[in-house]
Amino acid sequence: MTILQAPPGSPFWLSAGADTILFLHIAGGSLAIVSGAVALLSRKGEPLHRVAGTVFFASMLVACAIGAVVSPLLSEGQRPNFVAAVLSLYLIVTALATVKRKPGTIGRLEVGGFVVALSVATAGLLFMLEAQYSPTGTIDGSPPQSFYVFMILGGIAAASDLRVIVRGGIAGAPRIARHLWRMSTALFIAAGSFFLGQQQVMPAFVRGSPLLFLPELAVLGLMIFWLMRVRFTHWLKPAAMTS
Repeated sequence: MTILQAPPGSPFWLSAGADTILFLHIAGGSLAIVSGAVALLSRKGEPLHRVAGTVFFASMLVACAIGAVVSPLLSEGQRPNFVAAVLSLYLIVTALATVKRKPGTIGRLEVGGFVVALSVATAGLLFMLEAQYSPTGTIDGSPPQSFYVFMILGGIAAASDLRVIVRGGIAGAPRIARHLWRMSTALFIAAGSFFLGQQQVMPAFVRGSPLLFLPELAVLGLMIFWLMRVRFTHWLKPAAMTS
């Protein structure tokens, strides 16, 4: 997204519009990382968690919506960024819907989500094959391995959606876990996009450093910790499961 800019000699309104969109994308992504970290670290169900989660959802919605709409319009290939934006949007929307919908019920959103998740997994497979057999061994500058994450996450999410649809809904600890892993995965994608995907804006001494993997690993570690507590302990109050 840092290459989003109006061509030289463009009218003022076009340059200003491009700069505004880029600013909103960066601001939304930055706020999402901060608020997502607060939501992940705070006690689940408490006011701080709810407020941080709401801010995370809104900021991710802005950043990812801009990424999904703008990526296909850029001069350089941006298919990986487009798929990542769509996947992130899917994750946060279905995560919020999981806790907002009445336990044990489903609707059109779950069916539509299944289609989106399956499409993401399919796109990951097709782009991987295209990159593997391209003359450069890449697609839009990305190697085949970079599309594994779309195949894996899209496949897991689609299988999860199908299970919920077949069961006619979800309740209790599995419902909270579904919300948790989807929000955490969206945060993982946002952190990776910034710390690993935007190293050109960071100080020279940290570019290419293994330290840039620490935020992503921290998100994964905290996600696993909370999933274990939700699924395998009685830490979660019954009232929180049904709210």
